Amino acid sequence: MASEPVARAVAEEVARWGAMRQTGVSLRYMMEFGARPTERTLLLAAQFLHKELPIRIARRALDLDSLPFGLSTKPAILKVRDWYVESFRDIRSFPEVRNREDELAFTQMIKMIRVRHTNVVPAIALGVQQMKKDLGGPKAFPPGIQEIHQFLDRFYMSRIGIRMLIGQHVALHDPDPEPGVIGLINTKMSPMTVARIASEDARAICMREYGSSPDVDIYGDPGFTFPYVTPHLHLMIFELVKNSLRAVQERYMDSDKLAPPVRIIVADGAEDVTIKISDEGGGIPRSGLSRIFTYLYSTAENPPDLDGHNEGVTMAGYGYGIPISRLYARYFGGDLQIISMEGYGTDAYLHLSRLGDSEEPLP
Repeated sequence: MASEPVARAVAEEVARWGAMRQTGVSLRYMMEFGARPTERTLLLAAQFLHKELPIRIARRALDLDSLPFGLSTKPAILKVRDWYVESFRDIRSFPEVRNREDELAFTQMIKMIRVRHTNVVPAIALGVQQMKKDLGGPKAFPPGIQEIHQFLDRFYMSRIGIRMLIGQHVALHDPDPEPGVIGLINTKMSPMTVARIASEDARAICMREYGSSPDVDIYGDPGFTFPYVTPHLHLMIFELVKNSLRAVQERYMDSDKLAPPVRIIVADGAEDVTIKISDEGGGIPRSGLSRIFTYLYSTAENPPDLDGHNEGVTMAGYGYGIPISRLYARYFGGDLQIISMEGYGTDAYLHLSRLGDSEEPLP
């Protein structure tokens, strides 16, 4: 247990760093900088992260300390806050990165920080769950509750950025990267291939839960590629397809009719790559559309264990999949739109920026 003066000194340092200006990074810059990693470029990257990560981490620690409706006092939120403070202290206590040995040691340290924060999403979700219970559920939400949603958007967007920066730096140390892959960025990513793999993963979940699954038909140019972060796209398509499969399966499971397939269309535009995911699962009532992108109306009864590591399934369990997928799309200048035809089905439009020049949005 830290003594009070030490705790106060850490709090003051967190406040000082949290007030500093963040530096945005574009996908194009990450590709160009990491194209041919050398000792010098890796050293420069580590020196940048040594200064940038404490700013981003401190801001999130400060956010977690000042949430309304008692959210900051929930045990799960306090646990996450402690993770951020601990990571802040780890980086700030690390000496200046001067040479290759320093850089390698720093890389190992931030790699461990990334592991420490693996369960942030379910932990935050559990804290929100606790807050909602105390408030009496959605029907009893007080005025101003939307502030929690805005905090979560800001917090999760920042988390994507922190994990992207750390993951990119760690991945650049891979001695035998795949052709065309720069860190986490695949310069020749095939959206058709990612859509197929993500769909197969989503169908496996559907098969496990229902014993069967609708088909998924994918349309587009199999030879088309563009630069993007493959795990990000996989997460988004997986989440959207999984929702569509569930809707179709539940609509047709007691019907004599054959369940129609979920359709994925990949379009290569001059400005965006657009992926449309369509289903005939009955759609969403207009009154419910406003809740699709909020974190506050999840129907999860039993929050997943904090020791679980499958973030995609965890987000689905909390109803977080859609809002966090939109954040992943927006991280590099894209977006996610949902259009519903109640009584028929839903279309999700995933817009991915192909320019790579838009800087990450900094909360």
